[in-house]
Amino acid sequence: MTSVTTIDPLDARILLALDDHPSATILQLAKVLGVSRNTVHARLQRMERAGTLLGFSQRVSPASMGYTLVAFVSLAISQSEGTSAMTLLEDIPEVVEVHATTGEADLLAKVVARDTADLHRINQTILRIDGVVRSSTAVSLWEAMPNRTRALLESVAHGPADS
Repeated sequence: MTSVTTIDPLDARILLALDDHPSATILQLAKVLGVSRNTVHARLQRMERAGTLLGFSQRVSPASMGYTLVAFVSLAISQSEGTSAMTLLEDIPEVVEVHATTGEADLLAKVVARDTADLHRINQTILRIDGVVRSSTAVSLWEAMPNRTRALLESVAHGPADS
C-alpha cells in the first residue's frame, strides 16, 4: 500500500482543474490557477510519488470492456489462510476491488462480469481458493451514485468551513 499524504487547498485546486480539463498541459493549468508552471509541476510530481494520484486505468469503465454486471461478494476467510487467499483473489482480473471488513464477512470484493453465467464462473473460481470458507453475492441493479471525490476536493480547495 502506498503512503498517501494529505493534500492542501492548492493541490485540490490543481486536481479540480485536471478534472475539468484532463488533457491540459502543466502550463495551461498554471495559467488557469494563477501559479507558476514549476509549482504545478512539482506538486503533481509530489502527489504522484506519494500515491495521491491513482493510475489512469481507474478512469476506464469496466462496462466499456463488456463487463456490464457488477456484484459485491462477501467472503468468510479461514484465519490461517487469509494472506494466501488475498493473493489468489488478486489473480482474478474480474475482482476489481477488495476491502477487509468487520462483521460477518472478512472481505468484501467488488466483481465485474459479462453476464450472470460469467458471474457464476467467477464465484466458482473464488470458492475454489484455499481459505475461502463461504461467500454471499449481491448483484448491483444499477449504480445509484458512482464513486466520487470531486465534492471532497471542492471542500479541501475552499479550506475549512467558517464556524
